[in-house]
Amino acid sequence: MERARWWVWVRRVLQWSGWAVSALSAALVVVRFGGWDDGTPLALAVVLLPYAALGGVLALGVLLALRSWWAAAVAGVLAAVQLFWLVPRLVPDGGAAPAADAPRLRVATSNAWVGQVDAAEIVRLVREQRVDVLAMEELGPGAVARLDRAGIAEVLPHRELRPGRDTAIYSRLPLTPLDGSASEAAREQIAAEVTVGGRTVRLTAVHTYYPLGDSGRWSADFDGLRAAVSGATRNAVLLGDFNATLDHTPMRALLDTGLADTHAELGRGAAPTWPESNTYFRALWPVIQIDHVLHGEALRAVSVTEHRVRGTDHRAVVAELAVTG
Repeated sequence: MERARWWVWVRRVLQWSGWAVSALSAALVVVRFGGWDDGTPLALAVVLLPYAALGGVLALGVLLALRSWWAAAVAGVLAAVQLFWLVPRLVPDGGAAPAADAPRLRVATSNAWVGQVDAAEIVRLVREQRVDVLAMEELGPGAVARLDRAGIAEVLPHRELRPGRDTAIYSRLPLTPLDGSASEAAREQIAAEVTVGGRTVRLTAVHTYYPLGDSGRWSADFDGLRAAVSGATRNAVLLGDFNATLDHTPMRALLDTGLADTHAELGRGAAPTWPESNTYFRALWPVIQIDHVLHGEALRAVSVTEHRVRGTDHRAVVAELAVTG
């Protein structure tokens, strides 16, 4: 008798848990479908969608085992919708590999965490990864000087900085500033052009506002980015801290202008970049991907990797792109 009561209690707990996970999944699906995260605090919840999908699959298994058929049917539909969104970014797109003689451009992005990043680590990363272009965000007071003392100019002698902005581009190749377009359309963006193998590449270092601080400003930054690159995405590379995952409505709208996400293109769309363990919080580990390298159709992703850098709460991202057109 006691065993039967115990099983009834366990069954109820499992059923309620399955329904709770399904309810969370349903709410996130509705938010993503409706684009209700654009400019609202719901943007914070959307980062949970990949984990809700995983939980939904587990809930489906539990509900099937309990023979809760209607609940399992709902969980199954929700899991199918979310996996439809998530699986493509985990599978390489399978396109033709770029020609071996196509010019290569190696780019990197690192959030300096209000200037606290270890400047020597950044220079080491640039050397070891043979970086051609580096985007830095949240440079903060004194970070530019510390990078100079660490020898950044020896490996990346060209730079684009703007007074009052904490975003910068460092480059091995000569830079041509782009005024009045992507560099002015959103809060912290810096834009410039480089020539690679005789072909022009338009670079934008991106740092959008964070939705937890002001979701309206976050959305407005994406509006500015879309306006800046509209009709000019073919040879564009946007890289930096977007403060958005591939599930956020503003990010998806930006990609719809003709851009591809390098991580998703190579099947690494689940590789997290934030929050990395740092000086103050050593027990952290990355759980979401908000640092991205986007590119237009004149470029093709060859590789992308994430790297720990002392002194910052973001992982740096290094990508190699083939310039194919």
